[in-house]
Amino acid sequence: MRVPRCMSTQHPDNVQIPFFADHPVIQGETEIKEAYYAYSHLGCTEQMWDYEGKEVDHFVVKKLLSRYEQFFRRRRLGADLFLTLRVPNPRVERAEAKVLLETLESIPRSYDAARLFYGDDTSPPIFEVILPMTTDARELNRVYHYYREFVGGKERQRCFDVSVGDWVGDFRPDRINVIPLIEDREHLLRADQIVAEYLQNKNVEYQRVFLARSDPALNYGLVSAVLLAKVALARLGRQEKRLGVKILPILGVGSAPFRGNLVPDRVKETLVEYPSVQTFTIQSAFKYDHEEEEVRAAIQHINETHRGEAQEVDEERCLSIIEKVSARYAECVKALAPLVNEVARYVPPRRARKLHIGLFGYSRRLDGHDTHLPRAIKFCAAMYSLGIPPEILGLSALDSSDLAFVRATYRKFDRDMEDALRYLNEENLRHLPRLIGREVKSAQENFPCEPSEEHREATGRIMAALRAGAERESPLTEEIVKAASIRRFLG
Repeated sequence: MRVPRCMSTQHPDNVQIPFFADHPVIQGETEIKEAYYAYSHLGCTEQMWDYEGKEVDHFVVKKLLSRYEQFFRRRRLGADLFLTLRVPNPRVERAEAKVLLETLESIPRSYDAARLFYGDDTSPPIFEVILPMTTDARELNRVYHYYREFVGGKERQRCFDVSVGDWVGDFRPDRINVIPLIEDREHLLRADQIVAEYLQNKNVEYQRVFLARSDPALNYGLVSAVLLAKVALARLGRQEKRLGVKILPILGVGSAPFRGNLVPDRVKETLVEYPSVQTFTIQSAFKYDHEEEEVRAAIQHINETHRGEAQEVDEERCLSIIEKVSARYAECVKALAPLVNEVARYVPPRRARKLHIGLFGYSRRLDGHDTHLPRAIKFCAAMYSLGIPPEILGLSALDSSDLAFVRATYRKFDRDMEDALRYLNEENLRHLPRLIGREVKSAQENFPCEPSEEHREATGRIMAALRAGAERESPLTEEIVKAASIRRFLG
């Protein structure tokens, strides 16, 4: 099995609208076109099909095969190209819980469509699902066993005078792979244990594990998110050797430095930073906010490389720094939350999505105060629009020894900070809580950088529009988009 190196996703972090879309909010039929575009033009061999928090087309396989017949005759879905479903987690998303069951039920129907198209039954077009916000192997096993017993095993059940299989045909595949998507600090640090427990009594060729990168940054700060990923990857690497099963990490990197800084001209640095990652997410800003030739060349470069060994890290030191940065970051976020939420109202949507419930995805007690934030992309968009790159939050907690350690462990730290600090607007500090000035000073002392004058002017206009009060929605949204166009990502 050729496990993909690049997974195209539906993350709404793009500024520009793709040429095949007829509306700024990508949904429905346009997402079918998007999947084909990612496969055929950009070179991604995997598309995430996201059922979490949004309405989705259950007939994606049938539509892809029927609309783009010649392409999929040459490139087989399920063997050369892959479609991977992200499903709701019933433990967290109770209102969407039954969407999980409906989604699992659609997998055999997609198989039937592919069997008719290809004239054989060698490879199912869908055989993996991603379970977000995984905290326990039992959650994975519930999905695995539900599919195996109640979907794949349905053909053996009797219905009145006949078996279901004799009545409506067989149900293939008879089992699926379940990929944990792990998003919070506690469970990122237990990712290796979760995987080991899930793999008990299973004979598998490999196991994929999806490590979030955006939500840990939103919840704990940039440095904490990177160090958490490093520790998790090191532990997964050791677990791979103990179990004798390939454990293949997926890393959810976005275009903003805060969310991973994976853009076409930073691909090589990202590959060096995370050598043991098998699959990198190619999110919407990567795909649509750069020239297509650049995008295609960058994806080709990733596809032509091979996964390496996990990087070992000083875990005790990493965890100590994570603790310090997270505490200072939370202090800053608490002070900024009202303004961030205000600006986020004017960030234009790019996908029809509902609220994501994460650590800061609902009101939460922080030092005796409720703190509520938008999703990671809108949070980033709001922060950059204020002229305050979110990467700086929490850095003042680090002393010179800590910084030296972080630089040695997080290899592109300086590059990421330089890329972020181009979007700093010091003039806006006078309108922000005083402690944010402390973070800016710490960042400037350690990462000298010349800010973008064009972006500074745009964020100055955003702050002026915010302070003007009434009748500001249209100019605010326009200026937010202008600033994002300079950055080449929304958030």
